[in-house]
Amino acid sequence: MLKKLRQQLAKFAPALFYCLARTWKLKARGELPIGPAVVAFWHGDMLPVWKQFEQSDSVALISQSRDGSLLAQLVGRWGFTTVRGSSSRGGSEALSSMVGALRSGRRVLITPDGPVGPQHQMKPGAVIAAHRARVPLVLCRVKADLAIHGSNWDRFLIPLPFAAIELEFVTLDIPEDADRVVLERLNHYAENLLKNLTPLL
Repeated sequence: MLKKLRQQLAKFAPALFYCLARTWKLKARGELPIGPAVVAFWHGDMLPVWKQFEQSDSVALISQSRDGSLLAQLVGRWGFTTVRGSSSRGGSEALSSMVGALRSGRRVLITPDGPVGPQHQMKPGAVIAAHRARVPLVLCRVKADLAIHGSNWDRFLIPLPFAAIELEFVTLDIPEDADRVVLERLNHYAENLLKNLTPLL
C-alpha cells in the first residue's frame, strides 16, 4: 500500500518541481555556452541546471527508467527535447542522437555520473560526445543557500522556495586529434575539475 501511495505521489513531482523552480533566484558565473556544447553536471544537481537552460532549444539526456519518464515530463515543460538512454541501457543510440543534435547546433545537457552512480564518478559519454561533434565540454557546478538533499546515492539537491542558486561554468576544449588514451585522461581531468569548482555563494 505504501509503495503504491509513493508511486501516486511521484506522478505530481514534475508539476511541483516546475512551480518550485519559478521561485528560485539563479546566478550564473563563468562563460555560459552560446553555441553547441555538451554541458555536464552531477546527477544530484540537475534541477537548477535544467532551469537555467529552459526554453533554449536544448537537449537533455535522460535514462529510460520510470524516474526518467517523470523527469522527461519536467524538462518538457521547460522546452527541452529529450534523448532517452544511459550507459547501462540504450547508450549507443543515445550517444548517436546527442552527436546529431550537437552537429545541428544545439546544446546537450548530460549528468555523467548518472543514472545510478557512483556519485561524482564521471562516465566517458560527455567527453566522447563533445569529441565526436567537435564542440566544447562545459562543466557546471551548483550551490544553493537554502536546500535539502535526498537520501539516494546522488544526494539529490532540492532548493527550497526563493533559494539563491549559483551555477559556475568552466569550458574545456577537447582536441580534435585526441585518441582513446587522451580522452580517458581528459575524462579524469574533467571529473576532478567538476569536483573542485567552488561557487562563491
